[in-house]
Amino acid sequence: MKIAILDDYYQRARDYADWDSASFASIDFIDHHIANENDLVSALQSYDAVGVMRERTPFPKSLIDALPNLKLIVTSGKQNAAIDVAAAAAKGVTVCGTPSPGHATAELAFLLVMTLCRKLIPLVNGLKQDHQWQPVMGSDLRGKTLGILGLGRLGSQVSALGQAIGMDVVAWSANLDPVACQQQGVEYVSKTELFERSDFVSIHLRLSERSRDLVTSQELNALGPDGYIVNTSRAEIIRYEDLLDALNQGSIAGLATDVLSNEPADTDDPILRHPRTLVTPHVGYCTEETFRVFYSEMLNAFKAFHRGEPINVIAPKA
Repeated sequence: MKIAILDDYYQRARDYADWDSASFASIDFIDHHIANENDLVSALQSYDAVGVMRERTPFPKSLIDALPNLKLIVTSGKQNAAIDVAAAAAKGVTVCGTPSPGHATAELAFLLVMTLCRKLIPLVNGLKQDHQWQPVMGSDLRGKTLGILGLGRLGSQVSALGQAIGMDVVAWSANLDPVACQQQGVEYVSKTELFERSDFVSIHLRLSERSRDLVTSQELNALGPDGYIVNTSRAEIIRYEDLLDALNQGSIAGLATDVLSNEPADTDDPILRHPRTLVTPHVGYCTEETFRVFYSEMLNAFKAFHRGEPINVIAPKA
């Protein structure tokens, strides 16, 4: 079996699994992102299987159909919206996932909330670059209101962190159960009320046609000039033009985002360069512990497929 591991930025994947134990396979690690689909087709022509890291490289039907030897795609995580699973199944290509610890993203989301509140970036930059001692003043999180957009696994963890530090927590999503909110000590509110009442809004929704452009100028204006929004989910959940306008006009205090519309980031993206933004390079899930799980379980999926017993198979939605 000939296997390609894609998007292995900085050649780290080798360190997170015992790849030498896969004596049945030759494994190549591709350490750069291939954005152009034609280039990707050329690069992967000879491979039987690929390992992909989350949604770094999309696998649409056109790509899957253009790879004659492809039999297996293994993605980190239990789902990958960038893979056309139905097209893969139609061509007889198996798609498998891996377990996903998840808590690392929740930790980063709350770290971003704390960083914004205490104004750590301007304080650090003021000291290191401008030799200014305490040029701005941060605020307490205790007593502030944290709005959680999507109270699932990650949203619940961020909610618990907020409550532990003394924040009031409100939540909304299209399918959210008010009873589940009450059990977590969270107040269920409408989407509009969430943005009106929150000092910080943290997004924890999967990207879908229903969640795409869910946050528009209406919600951002409701958040107001003292409110911050934190996004560790997907950039497309916030309408880009409305977000940029809100930042330019000061309609919101600022944005902390771990996700951008184009990744790896286009350095000309105004969101990346804006003075009201704090941008991290999609590292919510990038920790030593999480990558050991992802790559070791990816290797296990290759081994299981070789034995004829695929594991963690991702089936097309009915």
